[in-house]
Amino acid sequence: MDTLRIATRKSPLALWQSEHVAARLRAAHPGLEVALVPLSTRGDEVLDRSLAAIGGKGLFLKELELAMERGEADCAVHSLKDVPMELEPGFVLPAVLERADPADAFVSNRFDGLDALPHGARVGTSSLRRQAQLRAHRPDLELRDLRGNVNTRLAKLDAGEYDAIVLACAGLLRLGLDARIRARLAPPEWLPAPAQAVVAAECRAGDARTIALLSVLEDAPTRIRIEAERALNRGLHGSCHVPVAAYAELDGDRLSLQALVGSADDGRSVRAAREGSAHEPEALGRALAVELLDRGAGEFL
Repeated sequence: MDTLRIATRKSPLALWQSEHVAARLRAAHPGLEVALVPLSTRGDEVLDRSLAAIGGKGLFLKELELAMERGEADCAVHSLKDVPMELEPGFVLPAVLERADPADAFVSNRFDGLDALPHGARVGTSSLRRQAQLRAHRPDLELRDLRGNVNTRLAKLDAGEYDAIVLACAGLLRLGLDARIRARLAPPEWLPAPAQAVVAAECRAGDARTIALLSVLEDAPTRIRIEAERALNRGLHGSCHVPVAAYAELDGDRLSLQALVGSADDGRSVRAAREGSAHEPEALGRALAVELLDRGAGEFL
């Protein structure tokens, strides 16, 4: 029987995403055997320091790419917001799945939203992008680092270490934890990370069989939106070291993109928006990056 092996991280969310891709592939290709190859990555193992301090989100990919290079796996499944703007040479993203809810989630056991938090409340997030927007909305809050998988973060909130935490809505929804979402922090007031809530499949560039198998999962409207968001991030040399937020929306042949670059220290930010052709998403992203830099975003990068 024909078999496809998917390299995946071991976190519950990563396993859910990989199993979701596997189920879609089995349905699209009757007779195809799909097996998961769970691996541990440095990004999962080092939890006592921020991602920015240990080398960035690419740490979640490295072990999976090595497994593909060694021939132990045919492809890998990722949260696209964790994928660096430039892939390692020899790898491609043949499938970008339809985007889920892109908003961030305000999660608290006692408070209904950001504005309901008392003065000086402790809010957990290690994302510089989220910290910058929290500082802008509520400069009085005490922001504390928060690493680990979704269940680990929720357990720390439940143990009383934080008054609230901020996570991605998509991750909570995928794990059946939507009841934990007290409020959505959503566009246009609050912007997500580039490509937030998008699952993508990666494989070796020359592997025509795997590319053909994965391509049935491609969602063209999502691809257009995330190409604009990722081109903007690339134009700003963005990574998890940098508080960049971006959100693109598609309306027929028109693509709109709004973005923010901010300071996690004091909440100051530069924000801009543009419209362009849906046929040139990368050009739109690059143009908006230039505009942000012209307006002083470089100070926060």
